[in-house]
Formats: sequence, C-alpha cells, structure tokens
Amino acid sequence: MSNDAATTMRWRAGILAAVLVAGGGGYWLGHRGGPSEAGSGQSGRKILYWYDPMVPQEHYDNPGARSSMGMKTQPKYADEGGAPGEAPGVTVNPAAMQNLGIRIATAEMGRLAATLNVTGSIDFNQRDVAIIQARSGGFVARVYARAPGDVVRSGAPIADVQLPEWGGAQTEFLAVKRLGRPDLTAAARQRLKLLGMSDGLIASVERSGRTNGTVTITSPISGVIQTLDVRAGMTLAQGQTLAQVTGIGSVWLNAAVPEAQAGSVRVGQSASAVLAAFPGEMFSGRIVAILPTAQAESRTVTVRIELANRGGRLRPGMFAQVALGGTGSTVLLVPSEAVIRTGTRTLVMLATGNGRYQPAEVRTGREGGGQTEILEGLAVGEKVVASGQFLLDSEASLTGIEARKLGAKK
Repeated sequence: MSNDAATTMRWRAGILAAVLVAGGGGYWLGHRGGPSEAGSGQSGRKILYWYDPMVPQEHYDNPGARSSMGMKTQPKYADEGGAPGEAPGVTVNPAAMQNLGIRIATAEMGRLAATLNVTGSIDFNQRDVAIIQARSGGFVARVYARAPGDVVRSGAPIADVQLPEWGGAQTEFLAVKRLGRPDLTAAARQRLKLLGMSDGLIASVERSGRTNGTVTITSPISGVIQTLDVRAGMTLAQGQTLAQVTGIGSVWLNAAVPEAQAGSVRVGQSASAVLAAFPGEMFSGRIVAILPTAQAESRTVTVRIELANRGGRLRPGMFAQVALGGTGSTVLLVPSEAVIRTGTRTLVMLATGNGRYQPAEVRTGREGGGQTEILEGLAVGEKVVASGQFLLDSEASLTGIEARKLGAKK
C-alpha cells in the first residue's frame, strides 16, 4: 500500500472515530482509555480487548499495541451491544448528524408515474397490410401513376386489368337472365360473385345488358405502397400479387429495453414518446407486444408500442425518447438514493431511533421519478437514511454488524 493510500485510510478512520459508535461492536467518542487502562476504562466500563476499526478481526491485549496497518488500537467495551433487546446498529451522536449530512426519509405508499426511460424508433404497423392480387388470369390494360413509397387513399386506382374469364361468365349470366328463370338467374349471379366480381359490377352488367371484362384494381385501404409489381401489357395469373399497401393510421414504436429491466414491463402498460421532429409534443400509446427474443449484441428486449398517427406525421425510421409507465397501482416507495446495491445484495440503512442505524436487506422493483419500489424487507412508516448511508454502512461492515434479513420480524 502506498504512503498516500495509508494516509487517506488513517484520515477516514479518524473521521469515523470522531462521530460513530457501533452498537454491536464500535467505539464512542470521549470514552477511549489511556495507555494505563488494562481490564477496565477510566469510567469503569469493562474492556474486552483492543483493536483497530480498520482491521476489526485483529484483537490485542496490550493497550499500547499497533495494528498490522500501523495504527494505534482502541478499546472494545463489553457494553457496546446497546440496551437489552435492542437491535444491533451504528450509533451517531445527534450533534454529529448534521456534519455527516445524514437525512432521513419515510417508506410510504405511492405510485410510479414513469418507471423506465429508453429509446426507440417508429416502424410500420405490420398488422394493417393489404395484399392486392389478380382474381383471375388476364393482362394489364393500363397502369396509373403509382410507385413504391407513394401515399394513397382507400379506393385509389392501381391498374386496369382485362379478365377474359369474367367476360365469358358475364355473357352466360345475361343469357340465363333472358330465360326468365329466377332460380337459374340467382345461380348465375352467385357464380359471378365466386369469380370475385363486386356487387356493383354485377348490378352494372345486369342493368346495362353489356359485358365488362375490364376491372379497375383499387387500394382497399389508405396507406403507403410498399411493393408494386404491375406494368402495362403484362400477363397475369390467377392469385398473382400486384401490390402491397401498408396502412399509416397507426404506427409501431419499437423501444429497446435493457434485458435486466425487461421484467418490469407488461403488455397494456402506458407509454409516452417525444420525437426530435416534434419538440415539446408528447405522443401517448400502450404496449401491445413484448417480442420473444432478445438482441444478443445490445442485450435488449424489443417492446412494441402502438401509437395513433393522425395526419400521417409519424414516419417509419424516426427516433424517439420513450417513457414506459407503470400499472398505476399503489406500491411501497423509498427514495432511490437510499438504496445501497453491493452487487450481491440490496440494502437500506434503517433509522431505528435514539440515533441508532441498522442495515436491512430489501428486494426492489421498479424505479422512476427518483423513487424505488420496495417489494420486500420494509414496512410502511419505517425510516431509512437517504443521505450519508454509505458512511454508516461502511462502519457497520467494519464492526461486523449483521443486516436485518428478508422476512425477519420488524
């Protein structure tokens, strides 16, 4: 260890020695005996052994001994366990609390409005797709001025297609109708429907008495033309795809949620998004799906949010900042800064009264707005340290104070 590091550690130990005392093993300011103390202090308190708080596992019988870190030892008193029945903990002189910056907060029931902030991008709603196909074999007589990427309205023409099979069926229908047999006429009309003719086209043929084997293919929905595979003069087979149109009345917002936080999102939760293209404007929606696979490169899970797209302003590819909301249920909350994560467990420092503090294990849930949900380990109304807790936790660790376990009686 370097001289600077040793000096720093001695300085920190000096600060702790000036203000802290561990109820299950620590030290009191002003109660250290001098070198003449052997089995009892000047105040009559029984001394168990001498030790250095930086290495509490080392015990010495000689009050003048120095620890392996070169620091002077101090007495460990037999009565430092606190009052009978009192939980072990770190005790701080009330006058020193302000110097340490200790601030207390209360565990209370409340709601988390926004629990997770992530990023995402706009994509087409793949549930709103129309496939335009040829109902019968024929050829293309005319194409309209369309191209992939064009935005079209419902009913917009795509191409005029001549279908010889339709012309022949219409001729038979008119011949049967002239026989004056309603039953045969109904059967011939049904055949035209099965070939894919609309009621309007059938009525037009029946009313005019002329066949019409040319049909105008139109878009059944408003949206964007994704593919267009039709050219004038080309021959068509029955069922051949001419175009694909994707609706833009609503869009998907695909948000990348870190894998470690994927368990906090649910289908049906509310979400809001802010886009760079529309500063200051918020778009609201709900989670409609959580995709079943994670992205191996980014260790994220894709959450799909559906947003209304009034006026078609939201365009695929746009970047968004997304806030995923909670369920709206009331949960137990503490300030997020009060939570200590060690890597192996999660703790808070309880304020048990009379200037005493004890670590307690907790199980946390969602976070948002500077607050953390407590799933287990705390009760409503318990006090926790929201500032200065790391100093108290360090002292509790040095003096071997056990944390209150999950499920322990409060």
